[in-house]
Amino acid sequence: MAQSSRIFMRNRALGYVSNHIPLVVRYIRCRKENLVVTCVGKAFHTYGCTRFTLLSVSGLHSGEITCIAADAYHVYTACDNEIRAWRRGTELKHTYVGHASPVHLILSFGPHLLSVDENNILKIWDIKSEELHLELTFDMNTFNITTMLHPSTYLNKILLGSEQGTMQLWNIHSAKQIYVFKGWSSAVTVLEQAPAVDVVGIGLASGKIILHNLKFDVTVMEFMQDWGLVTSLSFRTDRHPVLVSGSLSGHVVFWNLEEKKVMSQLLRAHNNAVTGLQCLQDEPVFVTSSSDNSLKMWIFDMPDGGARLLNIREGHSSPPSYVRFHGSNGHNLLSAGGDSSLRIFSTITETFNKSLGQASYNRKLSKKKRKGSAEPLKMPPIVQFTSETTREKEWDNIAAVHLNLATVTTWSYDKLKMGELKLLPERFDPKKSQLNVNAVATCLCLTYCGNFVLIGYSSGHVDKFNIQSGIHRGSYGHPSAHTGPVRGVATDNLNQMAVTGGSDGVIKFWPFKFSGSAALTKLSVEESVSFFRAHHDSSMLAAALEDFTIIVVDLDTRTVVRKFQGHKSRLTDCTFSPDSRWLLTAAMDRTICTWDIPSSRLIDCFQVDAACTSLSFSPTGDFLATTHVDYLGVFLWSNKTLYSHVSLRPLSESADVPLLKLPTTVGEEQEGLENETVLDYEPEFKSCDQISKDLVTLSLVASSRWQNLLDIDIVKKRNKPREPPKVPKAAPFFLPTQPSLNLQFDLSETADKEETYNIRMPADLQIISGFAQLLHDASETNNFQPAIAKLEAMGPSAIDFEISSLAPEGGGSFDLMLLFMKLIESMLISNRDFEVTQAYLGLFLKTHGDLIASERQLRDYIAKLQSCQVTGWESLQSKLFYSLCVTQSLKGM
Repeated sequence: MAQSSRIFMRNRALGYVSNHIPLVVRYIRCRKENLVVTCVGKAFHTYGCTRFTLLSVSGLHSGEITCIAADAYHVYTACDNEIRAWRRGTELKHTYVGHASPVHLILSFGPHLLSVDENNILKIWDIKSEELHLELTFDMNTFNITTMLHPSTYLNKILLGSEQGTMQLWNIHSAKQIYVFKGWSSAVTVLEQAPAVDVVGIGLASGKIILHNLKFDVTVMEFMQDWGLVTSLSFRTDRHPVLVSGSLSGHVVFWNLEEKKVMSQLLRAHNNAVTGLQCLQDEPVFVTSSSDNSLKMWIFDMPDGGARLLNIREGHSSPPSYVRFHGSNGHNLLSAGGDSSLRIFSTITETFNKSLGQASYNRKLSKKKRKGSAEPLKMPPIVQFTSETTREKEWDNIAAVHLNLATVTTWSYDKLKMGELKLLPERFDPKKSQLNVNAVATCLCLTYCGNFVLIGYSSGHVDKFNIQSGIHRGSYGHPSAHTGPVRGVATDNLNQMAVTGGSDGVIKFWPFKFSGSAALTKLSVEESVSFFRAHHDSSMLAAALEDFTIIVVDLDTRTVVRKFQGHKSRLTDCTFSPDSRWLLTAAMDRTICTWDIPSSRLIDCFQVDAACTSLSFSPTGDFLATTHVDYLGVFLWSNKTLYSHVSLRPLSESADVPLLKLPTTVGEEQEGLENETVLDYEPEFKSCDQISKDLVTLSLVASSRWQNLLDIDIVKKRNKPREPPKVPKAAPFFLPTQPSLNLQFDLSETADKEETYNIRMPADLQIISGFAQLLHDASETNNFQPAIAKLEAMGPSAIDFEISSLAPEGGGSFDLMLLFMKLIESMLISNRDFEVTQAYLGLFLKTHGDLIASERQLRDYIAKLQSCQVTGWESLQSKLFYSLCVTQSLKGM
């Protein structure tokens, strides 16, 4: 069974910043910088506070990380029953195994590491030796541990908070309970050390915040948070008596400890609960994290003592549902999600990620108004958008359709903000029209020139707007373009034609400029149209139908040229490859298919854990970007055909569909392909030497070695040097050589003064070349293949020399010439190397034609060559004529 896709390989995930696990802060003395560690599922990210950039991504865990802790040397993570210690954010140094259930609390305490699992068992480990030092078991009904803290200056002491509201102080060295605090009848959710000795901040599930003196068991002061459970606490340490608290609603409150009152508030600091909050040591700065997938840095510089946003790293807080590459370099991705925001993700570095903001009915008013728990100005989520780069410097170049809304919004990629225009026809505006038409925008298209937006509505209307001014420029059809909802709108590159498709199962072609006129052509399809995806460079249009099929329409001929079937559920999106050779489709059956358009066959298919909601192919062809149900990230897949050979033979209907895991933030190279079997590449197809002996087979020899053999004398004359070659200076010593193609030294005249050798040379000795020797050997074995291989490896000049040397005056003999003719005969009979054989035979006859005519033995053998030549050519000629006749007949039909 195949274990991976033929074409695509997991690359990495974009847009993940944090989740519900609280952040931790480390101070690195050698860097003189604070590092923030956040969890993103199976890995954790490390950010530097100086520039707030991503420094490292850890290796993958076997499961989801359940809690994180850190000290100056290590980052500790818990996954299932195992605890790991990491150095420098990426190097695994220690592993602690011993818990019988998943760990949910970790605390680093000097040379020891404390951990609590879901069975309410506390274990104390030695960090260096990884040995278990102590184990304590607590009754979950009376004291279920929820948080831990080491009070400052309390040697070997640990403070435990419980779900029952009580607290216990333990000595981990002697394993004895020192004191029990009765509590406040509410679960303890947070424990935080105050700058004052013996005082700790306690957050309760009831919303109370208590500053308690442990030494005297006395409450110093008490606050009440209006938004319920306290999720996080932190004290400023830059000589300002301020306590910062976070809530489930995403609000942050600043408490003045001297005046014992609220100093300031940050309403809607996060869209979800503030899970992590930490003030940096001796700095007027604090960082927060949330399950809304954001990490924010705030600075205390407001007049009322409050804080403002300084830096931010964030992704989508709700799963993205639409993604498209923007620009021609393939470096930037535009994505829209359920959080009503439009974001830019960079495939190069996360530093270039940007946000265009949230869609708002009144952007200026929403900025002035203080954000509360409700957001009445927030628009519904973006379900589809379109963008062009042609005029992005002059005006808005992005248009977006919102869920169940007739208004289309415009955005500026260059200015990174939402535009001022709201595109809405007068017929749908209740303020300007008396018609009560409940229509919503269903699809849209931005022209290639960047001037016009075509919008389709559920009422069947198609309207054209100028995106620069927002002026309505006309409608298609009278009274409407389609009888049902419009599902797809597209245009050609030159704005000569507009194409619309609707639920009525009709695709219509309209003149672009003349709005209101009749359609040029109508194309009926079998089912209702779901959506359009156009490829401008090839004038091809992909239309998805309700019966789970997809058709490809040629806009020039206005006909259906391809139809693909295979999905078993509703199609969600499709995209063309940059060269328009592939069409990639995704459906709710969790499959992503790649179709080869020229052959109309399925060449790749793989399955994922969650259905793909949108996909886009990079303009450079290196990445495929996908979004999936219930996932906050945008996932990149590498195109393996760019850097390795991939067999793209069609898949059979019975072929197994591999199930692939989604890419992670770690990246495929760091992950090491641990959990995925690399596809065993199919061997490259190699054609056999000869398909059939009845067919003529051409040679694989380069044409430069045989094509100019008949004109070799002209080539030599043209390449003759203008000046005679200069004789090189004589070497101080040399060895004479024999006249042969193979380098051989002539040692016949070498004589030793002391010894003499009597060398007997036969009188009939002939110096012949290596090729002639192979011909001699073939006369005994009747196997001319070695000689043929020798000849095919030579260049034109060497071939001419060898054939010229076959004659007696060239050092050969009539027997060699006869053997060469037999070699040609064997090549003609085998029907192999047809064109090379003709070139060798032509050169042989041109060189030795007169000699062959004068020698009877050679002259008589010419008849056999002629017979073989005629037989081979007639077979080839008959097949060529037959193919030409069939072709002409098909052209005339």
